Amino acid sequence: MNNSNIQPIGAWTRKCALAVTSCILFLGVEGARPAAADEVTKWNEIAIDSGVAANPLFHLRIVAMTHAAVHDALNAINRLYRPYALDIPATAGASPEAAAATAAHTVLLDQFNRLIAFGSPSQQATLDAAYAASLALIPDGAAKTSGIAIGEAAGAAILALREHDGWDTQTVPDFDYPQGTAPGEYRFTPPFNFAFMPQWGTLPPFTLHNAAQFRPGAPYLTKSKRYTEDFNEVKSFGGDGITTPSARTADQTETARFWVESPLLQWNRIARTVSATAGLNLWENARLFGLLNLALGDGYIATFDTKYHYNFWRPITAIHEAATDGNPNTLADPTWTPLEITPPIPDYDSGHSVAGGTAAEVLKQFFGTDTVAFSTCSTTLPAGSNCNDPSPVFRSYATFSQAAEENGLSRILVGFHFRKAVTAGIEHGRKIADHAVNVYLRPVH
Repeated sequence: MNNSNIQPIGAWTRKCALAVTSCILFLGVEGARPAAADEVTKWNEIAIDSGVAANPLFHLRIVAMTHAAVHDALNAINRLYRPYALDIPATAGASPEAAAATAAHTVLLDQFNRLIAFGSPSQQATLDAAYAASLALIPDGAAKTSGIAIGEAAGAAILALREHDGWDTQTVPDFDYPQGTAPGEYRFTPPFNFAFMPQWGTLPPFTLHNAAQFRPGAPYLTKSKRYTEDFNEVKSFGGDGITTPSARTADQTETARFWVESPLLQWNRIARTVSATAGLNLWENARLFGLLNLALGDGYIATFDTKYHYNFWRPITAIHEAATDGNPNTLADPTWTPLEITPPIPDYDSGHSVAGGTAAEVLKQFFGTDTVAFSTCSTTLPAGSNCNDPSPVFRSYATFSQAAEENGLSRILVGFHFRKAVTAGIEHGRKIADHAVNVYLRPVH
């Protein structure tokens, strides 16, 4: 993606003289070292990488819990921000690195061990090795011992808080979920014969009062003009280009595949990139990744509440069944095939779009500006061009919002969502993020 108006990465930091509130974040914390790759970002990457084979909703929950614990551990040493689950008197002199590493290891080990029962591979050897490497860098003594104890307490606090939240009682593939029969009602999408985790929206949120707090209004009626416009758009652009012709350009096809990647992976990668550029310290990183992942966790709880509340059909069903939708301006194509296989979840609103709106708004509010230029890769581009290859494709953005908008657009281009699900999803996510940032992990002064 070539954007001639993109600023060099880091150029936005020169705006400090003009935006005092956004630059307080970069003044530093006494006693905290600058962090290009500190214990917070190290354990963020470990948490993300360890869960790539897990149920994505379980993974989101674990990463949110991990960063809540890391945040609380550091703030139990130097209270700069309000705690989330562990509220104890500050213990000056404890090792912040030991506290952060221990908090992360405590949560990740407990939670990934529980996922073994759900078919996920054991992560104990990887986690234990990473933890030993972290502790080996810290001199033995009272500071290290105290930091470990604080990290254990922070991990235990969030584990206790979420112990009975219902994550492990979910029906993961629900083969008995009732399929609709009326126009617009959700049906299973081929090749799936089930709905995915229809009860996830009943989980207690991390920051919201309830999952429906910012639930958007209903999708368009299938007989409406706006529905017709959305129908024709995804029908024209979302096809696979083989069975179904598509009007996508080559760049739009790259966009579609680029953002198929899990939002948890992509937006945490973006956060690590901009964190390193800004030179955030441990406490700032703890707050950034805490807010980001608590809000992302809520974004998916809230979107699953919305999806199964409205129960709206996916484009593949709508296009196949258009002859029965009561709209003379929508033409059926029983062979229409999207670019990628449609997930077995209702259309409205778009979970990817909620996540993008959430993440972009958290980052925007944290840094005090939307105008932060960055580039990022993806693990879902074809072999030879993804993050795991020697020369990956990078797409570049001038603002967080630009990335969120492209992420949303990609769900139309890949054939997964109507535009209404995308626009409503982005706005839904922004509201979730605004609430999280303005209520949780606030500065104490």
